[in-house]
Amino acid sequence: MGTMKFEVPHSLPKDEAKQRVDQLLKYWHGKYGMKTEWSDHSGKISGKIMGITIEADFTIADTAVQGEGTDPGMLLRGKAKSYLQEKFSSVLDPKKSLDDVTRGLA
Repeated sequence: MGTMKFEVPHSLPKDEAKQRVDQLLKYWHGKYGMKTEWSDHSGKISGKIMGITIEADFTIADTAVQGEGTDPGMLLRGKAKSYLQEKFSSVLDPKKSLDDVTRGLA
């Protein structure tokens, strides 16, 4: 299986972006059992969502969250990219507070 790259821009300080992404990862852990490992501003996630194995590495850079993960194949690639873009964009929205982000994922 190949890899799929993604990049979601943000305008937040890196530490705040990390806190928000961490909330998203906690949501995915609770909902899908995804496992997360952090190393400074980089992370790894792994697990299965609806029978599809997911393994991805990502980095929170100054202006974007960049990552690379398992490509689910041609039929699901567009849907997977859209889902990632939507979820990361939502948690990285500077108009929302961290509390808003946390409540929105509940």
